[in-house]
Amino acid sequence: MDLHLDLERAAGATLRARIENALRDAIRSGLLAPATRLPASRVLSAQLGVSRGVVVDAYAQLAAEGYLRARQGAATTVAAGATAPPPPSLPTARAATIRHGLSPFVPALGGFPRSAWRTALNRALRSAADERLGLPDAAGVPELRQALASYLARSRGVRAVADQVVICNGLRQGLGLLWRALGADGAQRIAVERPGWRGIAETAQDAGLDAVPVAVDADGLVVDQLAALDGIDAVAVAPAHQYPTGAVMPPARRAALVAWAQEHDALIVEDDYDAEYRYDRQPIGSVQGLAPQHVVYGGSASKSLAPGIRLAWLVVPPQLVEPIAALQRRRGGMPAALDQLALADLIERGELDRHLRRQRRRYRRQRDALLRALAARLPQIEVQGAAAGLFVVLRLPPATSEAEVLRHARALGLALEGAGAADPAIVVGYANLAEAAIASVVDALAASVRSAT
Repeated sequence: MDLHLDLERAAGATLRARIENALRDAIRSGLLAPATRLPASRVLSAQLGVSRGVVVDAYAQLAAEGYLRARQGAATTVAAGATAPPPPSLPTARAATIRHGLSPFVPALGGFPRSAWRTALNRALRSAADERLGLPDAAGVPELRQALASYLARSRGVRAVADQVVICNGLRQGLGLLWRALGADGAQRIAVERPGWRGIAETAQDAGLDAVPVAVDADGLVVDQLAALDGIDAVAVAPAHQYPTGAVMPPARRAALVAWAQEHDALIVEDDYDAEYRYDRQPIGSVQGLAPQHVVYGGSASKSLAPGIRLAWLVVPPQLVEPIAALQRRRGGMPAALDQLALADLIERGELDRHLRRQRRRYRRQRDALLRALAARLPQIEVQGAAAGLFVVLRLPPATSEAEVLRHARALGLALEGAGAADPAIVVGYANLAEAAIASVVDALAASVRSAT
């Protein structure tokens, strides 16, 4: 093992004194923690370019002073209690203990297909060509781009070839690249849903673009308001399951949105974040399938597998592929090639489809149990957005303080999101909510609503 000792700056007239003082200072300051193994005297003497006897004597002196622990036949280690005590920490307010995470953004992490993922990774390690271990293609490995093009075509009605798929390190990163590519081409104003996922506006603003809010109603983004705005270069929408309202954009409004994009030569950025999960309605195809030249389709593995996988994709019109890939190449942050190959393997072998079927059954049971509990314990609350996704929206009484509900719920151990809309509402994610805990969670929600009404 290597050990850095700055003998030039250490006090002492002799080499032994400088070694002793350098080690003593490192131990006192905490750079060398208790139980840290030091190099053997032979190794350290070679590193420092001194005789072994000098190091042996320095170790012996520090052991006699209680800084080191030396035993015959065992490694020399830093003695317990030899380091200076840490400075006292400043008092902090005690945070409430979170017993139930009700985030709408996180799937059931315990349901992650560990065995299938491990098998896919092992298969990628065995079969990947050596060049796959070099610098990855900035647009993604060809295997995953092809697998996604085929998968999205059959499952979401996306019309694209593999060359139009760009793999990115999470959808936030991909959107940031997209906005910068559009800005470099002259775009200035992006329309965003309000209320909506804040990541859209944040990434657009980080790229130097104006994020212009457009209202959302029971059918999703209000296209009539969009059409009344001037100078909009792109609009970001979640038509299959709007966050946080749960609205599904009907065919007539989708057609109006596409007509607006074609008339203004603008771009639709489709956030298809959880379309894999639907319960009480038929699957709804992508808007991209209606107008491939005017739509960027974004998706990720965050809801289908886990956010920690950090794999997302953009399906873009051909003229945007190279600008986005060039930005990713310059900025770095491409996903690991082996992870990309593993996901391609899961898709090609049908493992992702099997996993999603299992998860849909699981989430439907949890959703149904939550709806029953809400009907029994909070009958006065309107529930929306339950037909798909991983969350429901609870519309609160008009006089209710949304912030107070969230504060009281956190004090009771519930972590959940507010809708941030004009009318008070909270978003309850149920993917990681055990069925046995649903009744007590809804009781806590009811208490929180009463306290804020």
